[in-house]
Amino acid sequence: MYNIGIDLGGTNIAAAIVAEDGTIIRKGSTPTMNERQQEAIIKDMAMLAIKLVEDEAGISMDDIHSIGVGSPGTPDPVNGMIVYANNLNFHNTPIRDEMQKYINKPIFVGNDANVAALGEYECGSGSSYNDLVAITLGTGVGSGVIINGTIIDGSFYGGAELGHVSINFNGIVCTCGRKGCWEQYSSASALIRDAKEAAKNNPESKLNELVHGDLTKMNAKIPFDAAQAGDKTAQEVISQYIKHLAVGLVNVINIFQPEVIVLGGGVSAQGDNLIQPLHKEIINEIYGGEKAFKTKIQVAELGNDAGIIGAAMLYKAYEK
Repeated sequence: MYNIGIDLGGTNIAAAIVAEDGTIIRKGSTPTMNERQQEAIIKDMAMLAIKLVEDEAGISMDDIHSIGVGSPGTPDPVNGMIVYANNLNFHNTPIRDEMQKYINKPIFVGNDANVAALGEYECGSGSSYNDLVAITLGTGVGSGVIINGTIIDGSFYGGAELGHVSINFNGIVCTCGRKGCWEQYSSASALIRDAKEAAKNNPESKLNELVHGDLTKMNAKIPFDAAQAGDKTAQEVISQYIKHLAVGLVNVINIFQPEVIVLGGGVSAQGDNLIQPLHKEIINEIYGGEKAFKTKIQVAELGNDAGIIGAAMLYKAYEK
């Protein structure tokens, strides 16, 4: 049997037929065009799933066990709805009921960050652990918490928004309205912002050289490259970034004590250049010091496929 995973984004809808072991059999995508009515978007998700099955030799809809949808916003997994997703203009949107107009299969709905965490838990770098916290360092800081196979998202399914835990209550104003949210210091966007500011204030920095004097070309890789080349300004930027990231991760460890924290998103591509100094900062911060630091910190394995694979595995979390 196979499952279909759908990763619903503000720009694209990606979907795949996924085997039980997480292997992607066939994948496709279509533009979301999120200015449209929700019914049109949901129909396109269903049509994409149907097309994938029709195009894959040897597989029919009879071979599909379930369909899972990972979406931004707050889900209602019990009723198969998205309660609210601002970048899709979804409000109490009945994903399951609408999709079942076209496909008569069990359909499960989850938050995109939780779904990506589930993908890593079932088939990626968390597959040998019982407990996992996944942190995605991208435009914001996304997060998903899974304990003994259960997605921890609270009584109303909007919990574990760890990017909006404040690490400085007098700090930078976040898009959510709070001050000092972790994502304002540890997202890829925050790193780019700080690198641009440092480059502007230090014209001699290699940061400027690597963007050829055009700060609009700054990305999350450049400050790491400049730091490794010995640039003092970049090293200060990276050092501060890692300290902020460590503060948030220590909060996560102190609360959940997970076996593993999996870091995803573009910044995680730095691998040991990120993980090794991060370990040192966590030991300095964590309650109990080195003796208490037992949580593994690893880089995610599934990359951009985590959401699709995790969506396909949603039946494991919600099927009764």
